[in-house]
Amino acid sequence: MYAIIDLETTGGQPTQDRITEIAIFIHDGQKVVDQYETLLNPGRSIPFFITQLTGITDDMVREAPKFHEVARKVVEMTEGCVFVAHNVRFDYSFLKKEFADLGYNYSRKTLCTVRLSRSLMPGQPSYSLGKLCQNIGIPLNGRHRAAGDAAATAILFDRLLKISQEDEALRDPTVSPADTLAAVDATAPSGRRPAVADGDTAVATKQPSARKIKAVQDAIRTALLPPNITPAKVATLPHEAGVYYFHNEQGEVIYVGKSINIYKRIQQHFAIDYKSRKSIEFKNSIADITWELTGSELVALLYESHEIKRLKPLYNRAQRRSVFPAGIFLRTDEQGYKHLYYGRADDHAESHPLIALGNQYKAKGFLFHKVAKFNLCQKLCDLYKTTGSCFDYQVHRCKGACIGLEPPAEYNARVEQAIESFTYEHGSFVVVGKGRTEQEKTVVLVENGRYLGFAYVDESFTARNLADFKAIITRYNDNKDVQQIIRQYLRTKHKDKVKLFKNTNS
Repeated sequence: MYAIIDLETTGGQPTQDRITEIAIFIHDGQKVVDQYETLLNPGRSIPFFITQLTGITDDMVREAPKFHEVARKVVEMTEGCVFVAHNVRFDYSFLKKEFADLGYNYSRKTLCTVRLSRSLMPGQPSYSLGKLCQNIGIPLNGRHRAAGDAAATAILFDRLLKISQEDEALRDPTVSPADTLAAVDATAPSGRRPAVADGDTAVATKQPSARKIKAVQDAIRTALLPPNITPAKVATLPHEAGVYYFHNEQGEVIYVGKSINIYKRIQQHFAIDYKSRKSIEFKNSIADITWELTGSELVALLYESHEIKRLKPLYNRAQRRSVFPAGIFLRTDEQGYKHLYYGRADDHAESHPLIALGNQYKAKGFLFHKVAKFNLCQKLCDLYKTTGSCFDYQVHRCKGACIGLEPPAEYNARVEQAIESFTYEHGSFVVVGKGRTEQEKTVVLVENGRYLGFAYVDESFTARNLADFKAIITRYNDNKDVQQIIRQYLRTKHKDKVKLFKNTNS
């Protein structure tokens, strides 16, 4: 049994929006045997643009039942059924959220007619419900109303079932050609028999109850996958560390990720319940997956950051910034006090920033945070312009370094603590980790607090000094993101070797 369901909602976010209409058509594998539809009171106003799309107004739902009043009906109708919808994750996520709010775990096997249509009707110009129905001659009355869309989806599903049955029958050698032609005649539009070439052997379509329809079973089994991704593709994913890429149908990279086990991470991607229309669109747009192995988790993290900055994929939000024109710098005054200060990197070309940041506004905010956390002096951090004491000294938060009352050594110790919180423990070092094979290892190089890049080297590679490592690495840009990646990684219980070197003057 199949429950073909369509919902109308107040928006695209299951965590925030609510259902305004639901329609359920129960299909027994041959025909629709039951149906239910109702408007629902969402308990909030319906946005104007939603009303324009669906025609459902606040007045129409004011006296309608609330979801908890129909929840039992929904459970009973769909019990033992496969949950079928066009873009099933959207409708399924909304129902799961409504039930979760009632303290009930609603769980059904799911089947997406988008995915099934792509499998059984390849080459269509569009698989949106409206355009697909138009292209294959399915009437769609009441577009963007639950009953209209569900009814059209039921007709589409019925047609897909027949295509699947015919495909299975043609592969079944146990059924006679005469029976096949009779069965195929019954499913052909307007009684027209599909042409069969001389010498072709056709076989009959058995009843669904007597046959597992492979395409439908596959669609249920792979319901969590994006419509264009096959189980065979997923099976090829490596169980190793690296960077992976999601591509759309045009081959463009729309997302870059990383993992110590690419197969498991991508399975997690596909298994989650997507919470917004945009996230569903993201999943449905994935048409191919490629990857690049790194061996090392640290290299995977660093290379992912580099690739996001290089490609700027549509669905990567973090780490897209590739230019960091501001930063935090350090100087020491004539009295021996260390000054942390912010500024543009171009203005301090003679020295590298301790940390690079996106703009001066962010740099200033970053510095204010460190001043408060480590009890530093606002004046000595160029955050309070005055010839006398800083404001914090007046409210007893500064110990008087601004007017020479606190000894430089005591104040500088806290400055060093602040610096340690956002820089490396050592200035120059290499991290040697796993390679892509047993005969290979990776090398990540930091010199004078700046990340220079990484390399893959043979297991037998040896280096006498920092210059030997510099000669073999591929150069990559240093920035705030990679600095944070390396710092956080070194604080984990990793198994890589860290080799320390004295800072250089280069």
